[in-house]
Amino acid sequence: MADKLVTIAKFPSYTEADLAKQLLDDFGIKSVVIGEKLGLPYPIPSEAKLQAFEREAERAQEIPESNERQE
Repeated sequence: MADKLVTIAKFPSYTEADLAKQLLDDFGIKSVVIGEKLGLPYPIPSEAKLQAFEREAERAQEIPESNERQE
């Protein structure tokens, strides 16, 4: 049985979602960013979703929250 991806967070931009993905990578959690990433020199507002495997979703959601509290 394959482990499915679930959305763990939504962000107003691809850049913010990618930063959260990098944080999860630092903790060994594989994730992907779903959303439009255009190769333009200026940002275009578009919602991006951060997804992780279902088995790691709960842990993945806790990491950005605990990181924000430390800042």
